[in-house]
Amino acid sequence: MLVKTKAIVFSSLKYQEKSVIVKCFTQSDGLKSYFVPSAYSGKKSNQKIAYFQPLTILEIEAVHKNKGTLEHFKEIKLATAYQTIATDVYKSTIVIFLSEILHHCIQEEEKNEGLFTYLETALIWLDTHDEASNFHLILLLEICKFLGFYPDTTETDFPFFEMNEGQFSPLHAISCLSEHETHLLKKLMLLKFDSDQKVFAGIERQILLKILLDYYSIHLDGFKKPKSLDVLKEVFS
Repeated sequence: MLVKTKAIVFSSLKYQEKSVIVKCFTQSDGLKSYFVPSAYSGKKSNQKIAYFQPLTILEIEAVHKNKGTLEHFKEIKLATAYQTIATDVYKSTIVIFLSEILHHCIQEEEKNEGLFTYLETALIWLDTHDEASNFHLILLLEICKFLGFYPDTTETDFPFFEMNEGQFSPLHAISCLSEHETHLLKKLMLLKFDSDQKVFAGIERQILLKILLDYYSIHLDGFKKPKSLDVLKEVFS
């Protein structure tokens, strides 16, 4: 079946000398993997490789056989040409980190237009705004809504957050965040991308990042903390 759709690149893996296997989250069909046989050869090789950088937003025409095998592109072009992500070390580090997270935690081979639209809108926002210190934290928390384990907000007055059940608690159990950690999480839950970026100190962002990754580990089977985590910590320290 010939499909025209937008797609967000989650990962690319070099295969043999000239080929690439590209994992994309498509607007039309959810997660798809594509075989690109000549990505490193030919006159347009540099242009092709540029298409497959982490979280690039593409417009593709592809043949989808839907048999669980690798699909093939017919046409590729940029849906959005990023202006700052590739050249800003903070933004490019965030994008590499988030692409690794998304690669591991989104496994749906079916349409999820709400999640696609959210990711596309968020990435365009990142590219067009200078202050993005809390971007990765907000996005990690918001994605929990689409994955089905966003914190229960019915009792946010309680002082502790219980990680296993994903709800606030009046009592401090071993599986709860401390009162200070819970306070930071509540602050994060109120933030939007365009909120004051200085609401957290650097050390508080580190605490929140650890909380979120631990939360993902609890609620997603086989979730692995990304290899780029140390780079992200270094850049934002």
